[in-house]
Amino acid sequence: MKNNKSETVLRYFNSIAGKYDFLNSFLSFGLHHLWKRSSIKTAALKQGDRVLDLCGGTADLAILAAGAVGTSGRVTLYDFSPEMIYAGMFKISKTPFVQTVNFVCGDAEEIAASDDSFDTALIGFGLRNLSNMEKGLREVHRVIKPGGKLVCLEFSQPVFPLLRRLYDIYSFYVIPFAGKVFSGSSDAYNYLPLSIRKFPLPEKLSSIMQDAGFSNIIYKRLTNGIAVIHAATKL
Repeated sequence: MKNNKSETVLRYFNSIAGKYDFLNSFLSFGLHHLWKRSSIKTAALKQGDRVLDLCGGTADLAILAAGAVGTSGRVTLYDFSPEMIYAGMFKISKTPFVQTVNFVCGDAEEIAASDDSFDTALIGFGLRNLSNMEKGLREVHRVIKPGGKLVCLEFSQPVFPLLRRLYDIYSFYVIPFAGKVFSGSSDAYNYLPLSIRKFPLPEKLSSIMQDAGFSNIIYKRLTNGIAVIHAATKL
């Protein structure tokens, strides 16, 4: 049974799914597209790879991954929000990747896949939404093949103190206001900055990944640390 955080986050994402892509681009000034392309580059996907796009939402990473793995590869978009999946399905239907991407609605902490199923797992802005991040990472480790890679893109905090203060003002005042105006849900966009503030900084997240079984962990700050890419390997 889902806990209170899971139920709350699910309600948020179901409620904003229709406006999610627009608000992502609007509130990040389009930067999230650059961050996602950088994540795919870090993943170094190959033709024929099997890819798990965990917390895949409206399919931005799935589309990029599908282009990289080709017709011989497969991408599984896995998300717990039916409304986000429907939005992702609609987006995929407008691309050449209909046969490459499949969709699973499920719990990221109990992934419905066999051990060693995927060459690579991607998590884009979803890890902080798990009620038990450590359990989710152990599950990702289980379903990746030995030698496979996890690439995680998440929000973090800017490195420069002045930018951090400006970012806090933007996050705690502008984002909730814009979220309420454009999506009708101020709660969902109040949750966003709080979840970022509570999320581990890159060094701590690296340690958590190591505890989950991953090795060769590296991270790269983007846009002065507003977002961070972590890459790790299952040996």
